[in-house]
Amino acid sequence: MTLSVGDPAPDFTTTDQHGKPLRLADLRSRKVVLYFYPKDDTPGCTAQACSLRDNYADLKKAGYEVLGVSVDDEKSHQKFTKKYDLPFALAADTDKSVVEAYGVWQEKSMYGRTYMGTVRTTFLIDENGFITDIIEKIDTKNHAQQVLK
Repeated sequence: MTLSVGDPAPDFTTTDQHGKPLRLADLRSRKVVLYFYPKDDTPGCTAQACSLRDNYADLKKAGYEVLGVSVDDEKSHQKFTKKYDLPFALAADTDKSVVEAYGVWQEKSMYGRTYMGTVRTTFLIDENGFITDIIEKIDTKNHAQQVLK
């Protein structure tokens, strides 16, 4: 499935890093930065999360709720949020239903080997649940600025 600007953001239900239910629909009435990343506590993913953390007050001021999604489990997310003091929720998409619904679970290649993985992508969603922007070329160290542009 390929999503485009103007499409309704696919709703989902999963759990956050604390095992609490997490539904995108519960964030309606707020703008959402829904960012997909490959793996907790890796250099690029850490830089991206820390950019959002360091600019969290500005993102909140702009009306955004931040929600990260990876296929890591709750325990991994707990360690990641604690280690880097992340102030936002991370969704545990262990069954890959969310990454598949957003079309970011794709074939990738590294060192000549192909495998399936999460393609780093951010969806900006408005208060009514529609996609207003899709950021595919992520500058991990300056991601918050890409969102706030």
